[in-house]
Amino acid sequence: MRLPAGRKAELVAYVAEAEQVTVAQLAQHFDVSPDTVRRDLHQLHKEGLVVRTHGGAVSVDAVAAAEKKLDVRLQLHTDEKERIGALAATLVSSNSVLMLNAGTTTLSVVRHLSERHGLTIATNNLRIATEISPKIVRDLYLFGGSVRFAGQSTVGPVSLQSPGGKDLRLRCDLALISVGAVSAQGGYSTSNLAEAVMMGEMMDRAARVAILADSSKFTEPLFAQVAELDRADYLVTDAEPPGELAEALEESGVEILVAYADQAPDRRGIAQ
Repeated sequence: MRLPAGRKAELVAYVAEAEQVTVAQLAQHFDVSPDTVRRDLHQLHKEGLVVRTHGGAVSVDAVAAAEKKLDVRLQLHTDEKERIGALAATLVSSNSVLMLNAGTTTLSVVRHLSERHGLTIATNNLRIATEISPKIVRDLYLFGGSVRFAGQSTVGPVSLQSPGGKDLRLRCDLALISVGAVSAQGGYSTSNLAEAVMMGEMMDRAARVAILADSSKFTEPLFAQVAELDRADYLVTDAEPPGELAEALEESGVEILVAYADQAPDRRGIAQ
């Protein structure tokens, strides 16, 4: 059943004004059932007029600003990010050294590392310290720089200093990098130049690199390129990339790991 034009326009306007709403709020405001609201939001999401979230929706404009609003980003594509996080975690071995950048998808990885131990982690993600279990970590380091309060991250050099003030030479076994876009022409990119530089430095210090991106990130390049496609060893995502991108990734030697909705990841990082 098609969404009535009048309610469609009113619903889009209401979400745009509120920026972020729940199904319950919409059901009460429009005096319809929650199931009706869910169907309406599903249709509007398909038409690109709102963005469906777990339990509600956010406006398209709010999503455009979500780079700066972690509370909004945490509600976008939650199921996909959890599957990606679980699959990416299978690439992590106990007693290894990791670098993770800021992002909601890297937070999902951290939540799936409970069976590891002896991990050394370096990150600019302020939330990781509150998300990760102390039982699995040997050492946790935070890269310095300016603090982005809305994004709960730091932006600065990928470096740590000895007590004498000398920069240490950092290397890691695996860098887990969440990006804003993946494209055949633009490689991996994000909208913030300083973050792009930081992400690239993490990749340069890694023996292996896993890019984390849900399928909504298969889009045109964003402002700042992080790296060319061949700089990564893995792309961990929730759906098969489209044809041109899939071909470019294959030519670049990138292994595509897909966290399908109905399949569980095995210990090798390949969906069963």
